[in-house]
Amino acid sequence: MRDLRRVTPVSVDRETKESPTDADHRVPVVRTFDGFVREHGRRLVGLAYTLSGSRSAAEDLTQDALLAAYRRWDEVSQMDDPAAWVRRVVANRSVSHIRRRMSEAKGLTRLELERPRPDVPPLSAETEAIWAEVRRLPRRQRQVIALRYYDQLSMSEIADVLGCSKESVNTHLRRARTTLARRLSEGDVT
Repeated sequence: MRDLRRVTPVSVDRETKESPTDADHRVPVVRTFDGFVREHGRRLVGLAYTLSGSRSAAEDLTQDALLAAYRRWDEVSQMDDPAAWVRRVVANRSVSHIRRRMSEAKGLTRLELERPRPDVPPLSAETEAIWAEVRRLPRRQRQVIALRYYDQLSMSEIADVLGCSKESVNTHLRRARTTLARRLSEGDVT
């Protein structure tokens, strides 16, 4: 398993492409934060949306993750895969968001207030039902499904993002698929 905190300059930003002056000597290349955001921002928002189910929460989660990256950019930019580190922050913070949202919903129910629905682009009923079921899965299974099917990461990339082994990712993915297949067939959603 690759250590996401390891500092080795391997990434090159599209804006600051510099080639080493000598084939045997690699010159460290520093990528810009703005370039990183342009390259990965949209996908990070999408990942946060698949995990949270809310466009506004997705934007907030992404902003929080990017702020954390910005504060440590000297370190993060030198990682083998800075995007994996930021994805991990999004995945971890989405758990906190869901917990807060559940507590908030309980409080609103006690007060008998209706919870306002965020303005979300329309999804087909089938797609919405599938992602609703994904959000009901245990935390790691939910994260693995979102990273695999929304972000289209490989199993080893998911393992890097979540800080676990590839075998663990396979286990979570298999369990999630089994649970989703059972739930969706019972509800005739597919």
